[in-house]
Amino acid sequence: MEEDQLIKTSPDKEKAKSILKMAETTLEMIRTIDLERFPSNAAKEYYDVMRELISVVLLLDGYKTYGEGAHKKTIEYLSKHYKEFTEQEISTIEELRTLRNRIAYDGFFLHKEYLTRKEPVLESVIKKLRDLIKKKIS
Repeated sequence: MEEDQLIKTSPDKEKAKSILKMAETTLEMIRTIDLERFPSNAAKEYYDVMRELISVVLLLDGYKTYGEGAHKKTIEYLSKHYKEFTEQEISTIEELRTLRNRIAYDGFFLHKEYLTRKEPVLESVIKKLRDLIKKKIS
């Protein structure tokens, strides 16, 4: 399997807008999920939204990742280049990445309380990413 890579590309605003639209649609869908019944599904979707938004930031900066460890690399990029994200926020994104993998590959089930506890940080990260993207696109 290929090593994780961060490669230089040309910034692509149109592709960024398309991925942003998909992330917004997923975020809208999350709001309809019954957290009592499907907290693990909601957590996976939250992670996907953040991962997509971070990939938009990279794309607008002229980078993309691929291969084994690509998701981890995107989080590291965000942490290194965007100091407006706190250690707690970066740690929460990383934690959610790990949980998403456990859910997807090990059949792990989360409890609603986890999302209830983490929701303020998740929403803060998503808002910061959206604001950052809007500045970069305009």
